[in-house]
Amino acid sequence: MKLLDLLNGVNYEILSGNLDVEVSHIQYDSRKIEKGDLFVCLTGFEVDGHNYAGKAIEAGAKVVLCEKDININSEDVTVILVKEGRKALATMAANYYGHPASKLKLIGVTGTNGKTTTVYLLKSMLEKAGKKVGLVGTIANYIGDIKVKSERTTPESLELQKLFKDMVDSNCEYCVMEVSSHSLYLDRVYGCEFEVGIFTNLTRDHLDFHKSFENYYNAKFKLFERSKACVINIDDDYGYRIVRDIESLGNKEVKTYSIKDESDFKAYEVMLKEGDIHFKVNDENYNSILPGEYNVYNALGAIGAMNILDIDNDFIKKGLLDVVVPGRCERIGYKYNIPYDIIIDFAHTPDGLKNILETLKDYTKNRLIAVYGCGGDRDKVKRAELGRIGTELADLAVITSDNPREEDPMAIIKEILAGITKSNYIAIENRSEAIKLALNMAEEGDVVVLAGKGHENYQITNEGVIHFDEREVVDEILANKRKK
Repeated sequence: MKLLDLLNGVNYEILSGNLDVEVSHIQYDSRKIEKGDLFVCLTGFEVDGHNYAGKAIEAGAKVVLCEKDININSEDVTVILVKEGRKALATMAANYYGHPASKLKLIGVTGTNGKTTTVYLLKSMLEKAGKKVGLVGTIANYIGDIKVKSERTTPESLELQKLFKDMVDSNCEYCVMEVSSHSLYLDRVYGCEFEVGIFTNLTRDHLDFHKSFENYYNAKFKLFERSKACVINIDDDYGYRIVRDIESLGNKEVKTYSIKDESDFKAYEVMLKEGDIHFKVNDENYNSILPGEYNVYNALGAIGAMNILDIDNDFIKKGLLDVVVPGRCERIGYKYNIPYDIIIDFAHTPDGLKNILETLKDYTKNRLIAVYGCGGDRDKVKRAELGRIGTELADLAVITSDNPREEDPMAIIKEILAGITKSNYIAIENRSEAIKLALNMAEEGDVVVLAGKGHENYQITNEGVIHFDEREVVDEILANKRKK
């Protein structure tokens, strides 16, 4: 593709060379450069791409796009200067792949908790309506029924535009996607227009990155600046603020949802029946296989979006009854001949842990046993809060390790323990041993929840990423118990 065509929509200055260049591919990783490629120097938080421009040229890059003046000695290389490299990357990626996002109906979901479940509900409802749907999310990406590995919640713009292109080529009409605060702040979805943007909630998370709640909120709000219609949870305090701030943008359709306050889609007569959740919205009866009040909120966000898109209510109801969300309140105990239940859930924030434990309390016949920890190299303030919430809601808490990264696992555990005032806990660093202890202690009618890992099949330690799948750990523990 001609460089001039790639740069369409980008504000730039030519430092050297000319625009009459044919570009093979766009890359921001110098290790992937091939002859004829364009290398984008991104300024990261740990790595500065400008330091690798020389290596990119040695590997065959013919164009370098940078945010600051760099010393390039080759006359054969065109050097382009821009103010915002990530926005430039997003614009060029869209140009390179033929603006695929404009050929899809995008539905974006943002918030601290509930993004993953909501996008799976959206996909299920749309597919019941006969639509072919792509999905971008934490667990995996999907092109229709084809699963594609996910590296992060929202891919970098270059990979995201390629994913959109693959969806378009496979005749997808819709794309439902989790839109993380990181991706909004880092302009990964820059230039994308969403048919509907959904707000779930805003609670403590990622403050190691955003530094303040105000920054966190401002990052999330970017989604609604780019959405034609907005569906907002107004039971969350920040939801009211989003509604007010959206009004200043003008010409946007805004729908609200709630359980407590009056809204466009208010759930009432909410009842738990044998693990399912039943509720009414605008005189319609709904039944979801996903239990818990927090999953009613997730359902309401999806119901609101489907109504905006004129999806028939019968398909919405069928979608609620036929959805599987890996690692989200995932019941695995039924596979074993045991008198207690085992739940795997991704809950790793104070609000997420509170939600899953309160939900499981409703149908636990005996004791609720919670196994959980807290990630390393992340916001430390929430550790004590996790300790408090787990021991207040569970009958027994087993505090353990969860992706310690570069930190000492026991140091993290001690910070979790600092928030505990009760004596109903045990601390074990080794997560496999913690799970084993919980299962050995479980009695008839108990529910054991393994919180924090969810869909993840790894642990991140100071030695790197190691394989760790809680389903396999449970299999091995229970198999050994049967042998005895």
